[in-house]
Amino acid sequence: MRIDIITVVPELLESPLSHSIVGRAVKKGLVEIHIHNLRKYGKGPRLQVDDYSYGGDAGMVIMLEPVFNMIQELKAERDYDEIIYMSPDGEVLNQGIANELSLKENIILLCGHYKGIDHRIREHLITREISCGDYVLSGGELPAAILADSIIRLIPGALSDETSALSDSFQDGLLSPPVYTRPAEFNGWTVPEVLLSGNPKLIREWQDEQAIERTKRLRPHLLKE
Repeated sequence: MRIDIITVVPELLESPLSHSIVGRAVKKGLVEIHIHNLRKYGKGPRLQVDDYSYGGDAGMVIMLEPVFNMIQELKAERDYDEIIYMSPDGEVLNQGIANELSLKENIILLCGHYKGIDHRIREHLITREISCGDYVLSGGELPAAILADSIIRLIPGALSDETSALSDSFQDGLLSPPVYTRPAEFNGWTVPEVLLSGNPKLIREWQDEQAIERTKRLRPHLLKE
């Protein structure tokens, strides 16, 4: 898989995508991550990529031309399955979307900044818009890192134990059950006896019950869906 990320602040992405599971996946050659500075196509001595919006609203808007030129450069080298704009009003990221995108070969992530991007980019160049929640950040870099992480960890070989991802929250529409590790008792706090029983059937039943109870209590809308 290859992920190309277009941004005006590449420094925000370098650390999150260089360490832990994502960093190891890159080193293993399971995924390529390329971060592109949009200012490559900026104008003038300041490499300007933003301008005032028509209509007089406050805030600067990323211009159409630099984004168009950057995407055309990338598309000239390979075909892309998706060109995704990280947008507050896009479809809200969930595990199903991450699962779907993990099967793609090449995707572009466009990070918005300032007040947003010229809407013609969204109309003519973007194939999908994804949000990481109903709130606004300073730019799309952190959401892009979140999306990339959620995708890459699903690529076979990214996790040391590939079955681990199958038991993550939301994979089966439920939250994960509680998990415990050694010691079995600390400060009077104990691990549920069933987990120490060595009986896989009883443990599985307990985990299923806990997953349903936690989902009902914390994310009831998942059960309705």
